[in-house]
Amino acid sequence: MTALHRARHKNKTLAALLAFLLGGLGLQRLYLGGLRDRWLWAHLACLPASLLISALAPQADGFYKLLPIIVSGLAGFLEALVMGLTPDEKWDARHNAASGRQSDTHWPVAVVLVASMMIGAGGLIATISRLFDLLYTGGAYG
Repeated sequence: MTALHRARHKNKTLAALLAFLLGGLGLQRLYLGGLRDRWLWAHLACLPASLLISALAPQADGFYKLLPIIVSGLAGFLEALVMGLTPDEKWDARHNAASGRQSDTHWPVAVVLVASMMIGAGGLIATISRLFDLLYTGGAYG
């Protein structure tokens, strides 16, 4: 196989970083699978879904209007964790089978994992708390 016919090598650390920073928009899915990735379109669907909620229920709390984007962002943090914790051999078998190179991740992926866990877990707790506050008290606590 010539160098021109080799598939591009997909960097696991970059994919996890994209999921951490812009996972709510699905940029990691675009990097890994291109425009044919169904999960990319699911992430992108959160934007029109938020606009639709805003248009159909203008009196609704802002949290409900942003909920699709929040859920997509939380899914991005989860994807960053899954990608970063995937062993290099399994990563290469799935994403780099035709690249001719092997992944060798080091400590930067650990930094992405720690940040994803901290911010993702905090965001999930805050989302659940606000959702329960709105559902059970009508927003009495905020």
